[in-house]
Amino acid sequence: MLPEQFLARMKCILGEEYQDFLESSEKPPWQSLRINRLKGGGEPERNLKASMEPVPWNGDGYYYKEEARPGKHPFHEAGVYYIQEASAMLPAVYLDAKPGEIILDLCAAPGGKSTQIAGAMGGRGLLVCNEIHPGRAKILSENIERMGIRNAVVTSHEPEVLAERFPGYFDKILVDAPCSGEGMFRKNGEAVFQWSPENVTMCAKRQKSILESASSMLKDGGRIVYSTCTFSTEENEENIGWFLERHPEFFIEEPGERPGPENISGIMPGLTAFGKAKTKGIENTVRIWPHKVKGEGHFLASLKKQGEGGFSCSGGERGMPEKDCALWLEFQRRYLRTELHGIYISFGSQLYLLPEEAPSLKGLKVLRPGLHLGTMKKDRFEPAHALALAIRAEDAVLSFDLSVEEAEKYLAGYALTAQNDSMQKEKGWYLITVEGYSLGWGKLSGGIMKNHYPKGLRK
Repeated sequence: MLPEQFLARMKCILGEEYQDFLESSEKPPWQSLRINRLKGGGEPERNLKASMEPVPWNGDGYYYKEEARPGKHPFHEAGVYYIQEASAMLPAVYLDAKPGEIILDLCAAPGGKSTQIAGAMGGRGLLVCNEIHPGRAKILSENIERMGIRNAVVTSHEPEVLAERFPGYFDKILVDAPCSGEGMFRKNGEAVFQWSPENVTMCAKRQKSILESASSMLKDGGRIVYSTCTFSTEENEENIGWFLERHPEFFIEEPGERPGPENISGIMPGLTAFGKAKTKGIENTVRIWPHKVKGEGHFLASLKKQGEGGFSCSGGERGMPEKDCALWLEFQRRYLRTELHGIYISFGSQLYLLPEEAPSLKGLKVLRPGLHLGTMKKDRFEPAHALALAIRAEDAVLSFDLSVEEAEKYLAGYALTAQNDSMQKEKGWYLITVEGYSLGWGKLSGGIMKNHYPKGLRK
């Protein structure tokens, strides 16, 4: 049962299309996932043994049928894909992240858009993923790890705090603003019960504040993509109009000068009639309507800041000297075919590798300071699960590939028997893979591969 006040407003907005919209709200939501190119891509139809249909606005996106059950497959734990609503893939497409850039995802949990941005960055540059709520920030951090992302820092701060710390620092910023969630009503029944006109007003006010913080952190010549999953004009076009009145240095990018798909049926211009006045260029904002596409409701605006491009002014993280990381360097020489470069920092015995572009983290609430390499013990180095997920089979000196059935046992915590005679002679750390995708660590001794899959993740 959708709220009457909501339905009345939608009828006013949609006119003749209202009935089509109403019928779409009674249909089951579409299921979709996005392939993680950091893991080497792949063919989801073959790997999941299920028929899939491409998402038209994202080359890595696919619709799947319920029988595929991708969330139950070992590939999910290996980070081969991220289960993500199709319309939610569009904002990161418009952000157009590039390798080597410094990017902020300001409202990042649970991590779908952050991991999509990271895939576009290809492990190069710096991605700061922020989430104000600690519980959601923890989930965000876990998804960053599962998808094998090396160059991300996960923080948990009010946007205003980050704005004070990072003036004019980022090349691009995604503001996937917390909203009233009207576009997700058929996917999330809880959002229906939480809806009210007062909540819409409250969300719009909060979004203005977040946009203000984002604008001060963007370099000249940079881009903010503002997005919501709601239909409310107060939270969408009206907020953009308000922002542009206050910030004449910004403009809405037009088709042809902005990234993103064109001429795809169902991706529509923003609403041009709302509030007291029409904002110049408001038709260049974007709406996705669930009665027009295979996806939920979404809004976005690509906002460009005038100028030639600024310079990051925050001080860099100094890190640890290599001599203090001898155990890790010895592990890297013995077990990896590739060298990982960056800034070493430690939290107690835990060693992390920050991107070389990373700023000083002093005074920040950081949940994940780059890639977790492992634990430096008294006389040895024990690799972290995050490190296994962040490398590929060809990066490891020793690897042990499993079938899907074997991988399910590994995920449950069972030890594995090494059948290959030559492998039994080479004791030590093995990268465990499932059909070629890295999944975790095992340590071989006496013909038994000890299972080092984290106990807290076991199925």
